[in-house]
Amino acid sequence: MAFLRDTATIFTREFAPVWRDPLSLVFTMAQPLLFLYLFGPLLAEGTATPGPAWQWFVPGILIMMCLSGPLMAGYFLLLDLIGGSMERLLVTPVSRTALLVGRTLKEFVVLLAQAVLIIGLAVPLGLDPHLPGVLTGLALLVVFGIGLGALSFVLAIVSAPGGELFYGVTQVVMFPLLLLSGVLLPVENGPGWLRAAASVNPVTYIVEAERALFAGRFLDTPVLYGALAALLTAIIGLHLGRRRIAMGV
Repeated sequence: MAFLRDTATIFTREFAPVWRDPLSLVFTMAQPLLFLYLFGPLLAEGTATPGPAWQWFVPGILIMMCLSGPLMAGYFLLLDLIGGSMERLLVTPVSRTALLVGRTLKEFVVLLAQAVLIIGLAVPLGLDPHLPGVLTGLALLVVFGIGLGALSFVLAIVSAPGGELFYGVTQVVMFPLLLLSGVLLPVENGPGWLRAAASVNPVTYIVEAERALFAGRFLDTPVLYGALAALLTAIIGLHLGRRRIAMGV
């Protein structure tokens, strides 16, 4: 119960600025909406994808939003470290794990709201979502995003106070993870070395799991692999994050 209370406290603290600046949510939607309306129709017009184009593409957009949201969550922690407010939190009895989970859940409330909007806008374009599969897919994203967020926090702590390392690593890591996961185009159509690189990218398995779930194929093997990849990311991220905070910032 103490963990849940601490998580709710941290979440409320982190989410308060979002309520005060709702316009920022509009700007964060710009990139996924551009991909939805300007890139998605190119797939729908004949690009070879393994299945209906919108069924294939929309789950990829959600993964892209997941990478650009929780992976960049450490930016706000970096601001707290520079400003000194994180040090004041660390002298309180609040759970160190709750510090990580509460911050990441704030990113996911925003992400889930954006995901619902994206799915709703894609339905008239041709998306036919399987509701139980969509809900399961969003839950899978929450698990994966908690791990990404925790890893982002670790990087922010290591990068403080300058932050140059955080900005450099996130940009270098995010785009290869994104491009090698087959979010925008099928990796199966690429050369052998590209397929080999994609096979060691954990995001690839989560993308495939999301696409299977959106189609209602719960028993497909990619769903199992994607769930394992998401769970492993969450375990590693929370372990490293809690350990780094316990060592002090």
